Amino acid sequence: MALDAPTLLESRRLVVKIGSALLVDGETRQIRRDWLDALADDVAACRKRGQEVVIVTSGAVACGREHLGLVGRALKLEEKQAAAATGQIRLAHAYQETLARHDVTVAQVLVTLEDTEERRRHLNARNTIDTLLKLGAVPVINENDTVATAEIRFGDNDRLAARVAQMVSADTLVLLSDIDGLYTADPRKDPNARHIPTVRELTPEIEGMAGEPPPGYSSGGMVTKIAAARVALSAGCRMVIAKGKRMNPLAALELRPEDGGALCTWFLPSAEPTSARKAWIAGHVNATGVLVVDDGATRALSHGASLLPAGVSAVQGDFDRGDVVIVRTQEGREVARGLVAYSADDARKILRHKSTEIPEILGYQGRDEMIHRDDLVVR
Repeated sequence: MALDAPTLLESRRLVVKIGSALLVDGETRQIRRDWLDALADDVAACRKRGQEVVIVTSGAVACGREHLGLVGRALKLEEKQAAAATGQIRLAHAYQETLARHDVTVAQVLVTLEDTEERRRHLNARNTIDTLLKLGAVPVINENDTVATAEIRFGDNDRLAARVAQMVSADTLVLLSDIDGLYTADPRKDPNARHIPTVRELTPEIEGMAGEPPPGYSSGGMVTKIAAARVALSAGCRMVIAKGKRMNPLAALELRPEDGGALCTWFLPSAEPTSARKAWIAGHVNATGVLVVDDGATRALSHGASLLPAGVSAVQGDFDRGDVVIVRTQEGREVARGLVAYSADDARKILRHKSTEIPEILGYQGRDEMIHRDDLVVR
C-alpha cells in the first residue's frame, strides 16, 4: 500500500457498514454472536481513543426470515418486509447486548435513502445522529425496509452508508465486505487479478473492475461499493473496503498491511468533509429565499461568525427550515449562502430580535442562529 495511505487511527468520526453475509451465518441463519462481540470490542476501542462511531447494518431480512419460516426460496416483497419487521427487533437487541458489555448505549435509527436526500428530513436525521454522538451513544442505522419498497428491491446499504457518512460529515467510511478490497478483476474467477491498494480517482477503468455480487444473503457487490465511493469522495470522506469475516475487523485496519494490518483498498478524496459540504451548498443547490442583513452582520460573517436573527433586516421568498437561502447586504450584494434554521414565516417573526427572545416569540426553543456557521458559505 502507498506510504501515504491512512489507517483507521487517523479517523475522528467513522461510519462502519456491516453486510448481511457477515452478520448472519449462511448455514444456521443465526447472528454470528462471536463475530459481533469482537466487532463491539473494536467499536469500544475506537470510542476509548475519542473516535465517534456510527454503524450502518444490514441483516434485518436475513435475521427475521428464519423465525417466520421464510427459508429456502426467494421472497415476495411483502414477505421481505415482514421478515424485516421481526428481524429489526432481534438485530437491535443483539447490538444492545454486545455493546452493553462496554457500558455503551445503542440507539436504533431507521431511515430510507429519501431521508438522506430530501433536505428537511436530511437535516432532522443529521441533528438526531449528531445529538446521539454528543451524548455518547452509538447510532445503529438500517434501512426502514418495512416501508421502503425501492430500497428493499434493489437494496444496497453500501450506498446508504455513504449517504449517512455524507450527512454526518464523517471523515471515514468503512465497508466491511467478503473481499479485501478492489481488484483489477474478480479474484474468485481470475487468478491473475491484482489487488488495488489505493484509489484517488474513480476513472472508467476503476469502475470497470467491479464484478458481480456473491451468492447468498448479501444484496451488494463491488458495483454498489464503487457507487458508495463516489458519494463518499464527493463529500470529502475517505472510504476503505476490507474483509469483514475475520475477527476484530476494525482493529486490523489500525495498521498498514506492510506493518501487519489487513489488506484493504482505500479510496482517498481531494477535499475535507466540511469544505466539500460547503462547496455543495455554494454551487449545487438552488436557493429558495433571501435574507437581507445589516452592516454589522456583514462584518461578523466576514470574520467567520454565524448569522444571528438580530442581524437580519428583511426576509424575501418562501422557504422551509433546512432550505438553502442567499444572504445579501442592504445594497443587494450576495455575501453568503447557507442552510437556514427557520422557515420564512418564523424568520420574519424573529428578525432583528435577540436569540434569547426566540422562545417567547415563536413559542418553542429553536436554534440561536438563523444560519449556523457550519451551514454557511461566505463569498
